[in-house]
Amino acid sequence: MNRPSPPRTEPSLERGALATLAEQLAAFYAERIRAGALAVGARLPSVREAARRHGLAPSTVVAAYDQLQAQGVVEARQQRGFYVRTTASGTAASPQRDPPQRSAPPHDVAALMRGMFEHPGGKSPSPGTGTLPPDWLDLPLLHGAMRRALADDARDPASLRYGDPAGDARLRSALSLRLGQLGIAAGAQQIVTTAGATQALDIVSRLLLAPGDTVLVDEPGWAVEFARLTQMGMTLAPVPRGAAGPDLAVMRRLLESNAKPRAYITVSVLHNPTGATLPLAAAHELLKLAAAHDLTIVEDDTYAWLAPAQAPRLAALDQLQRTIYISGFSKILTPSWRVGFVAASPAWVERIIDRKLLTTLTTPALPERALAITLEQGTLRRHADRVVLRLDAARQRCVRLAEEAGFAFAAPPQGLFGWIDTGVDVDRLAADLHAQGWLLAPGSLFHAVPRPSTLMRINFATSQEARLWRALREACEALHHTVDQGGCAAGQSRVPSVHYKR
Repeated sequence: MNRPSPPRTEPSLERGALATLAEQLAAFYAERIRAGALAVGARLPSVREAARRHGLAPSTVVAAYDQLQAQGVVEARQQRGFYVRTTASGTAASPQRDPPQRSAPPHDVAALMRGMFEHPGGKSPSPGTGTLPPDWLDLPLLHGAMRRALADDARDPASLRYGDPAGDARLRSALSLRLGQLGIAAGAQQIVTTAGATQALDIVSRLLLAPGDTVLVDEPGWAVEFARLTQMGMTLAPVPRGAAGPDLAVMRRLLESNAKPRAYITVSVLHNPTGATLPLAAAHELLKLAAAHDLTIVEDDTYAWLAPAQAPRLAALDQLQRTIYISGFSKILTPSWRVGFVAASPAWVERIIDRKLLTTLTTPALPERALAITLEQGTLRRHADRVVLRLDAARQRCVRLAEEAGFAFAAPPQGLFGWIDTGVDVDRLAADLHAQGWLLAPGSLFHAVPRPSTLMRINFATSQEARLWRALREACEALHHTVDQGGCAAGQSRVPSVHYKR
């Protein structure tokens, strides 16, 4: 029988580690308290004794004890020292966290987003999430880059002042080289960093559009973008999007209508949710339409690091004449650093900087410098290569599991996302699976005006468990049975299957 390891009697303190010595010492005593090695009411070593025992400065010990007190683990008694805190039940206190609250099934974009934040890195991967699992990301890479950025900062403390309004110069130079590899000629002076691609989209949208303006969007498309534009007062003009790209006939009619759309916001490479990439011929025709109708194209290349460098980018074809290019790093490096950027023609750059100044002033210098280091040293590129290989394997497994469970793909499986046809009302399916701990992304959320759908988006990286597909199949069979047995009387009916053009 496995027995728990006895609590450590001495801490393993590492100078130069990411955690400070005070944090390490506080964690050591918190562990001993939780393990019962220090009972309720026990006195911690005096500051002077702990400093001598662990070879630390007294101020470091005081900082560690202050952290324990802030966590509610110990209490300070005047002139007597620090003691393990006693609770009403007589047990040793430990840091308390609110119990996780399960959000509602995702019937709207806000519920979907809340669900994505509900169990970050939890034990049950959710097929509806929009990012890679934490264990796919390279934590040593992040820590190493941040340590180098901190070393730079020690020599020249940029973190103590406002940064360049355009963003870290070193990062913008590295991004210029990266864009050149994608065929986009943009100097560092044409790049502005932002707090993630989401802020970049918000800044550009507010510069291009005013309340009441019409904007072209892909359908299906990203629900957050629909919600954001709608809240800004824009009128959405959906353009059907399939494996062959946007329906150019529909787009032409919209451009020739009285609505006079001023912008088209699109994900051209590894489109969310279908995974499709814009074919070269469609990209060429799209740019011709944009030129004929004075249309600005906002190209959101959020999934750039998961796609081949040679994939057609609209910004590469027209060299930022009618396109504004946006990207970020949440899908490949970490979603928490919130680093994105805009690349645009010189005529737009100063306006973008002005808008950024009015919203966030500047962006944090340290994450931007750390990201620059990962680009300069090639560590991000190598990490991305490993992720793409792993994602290819995950996609193959998911396709096999889906087909074995009787599901079909409404678009060829590519990139991070799969577009699955379940044959049942996915809003009801999402509610049933939510009760079992699975978060789905129903197809109804990917329409400008939500409507019933049989489609759902899955994340290949988080949908590899066979038990998920068994649960989906059983829930679908139960829903079919309910409808066949008179579910229509309760206002439910089968939703016709929707397939996009291939």
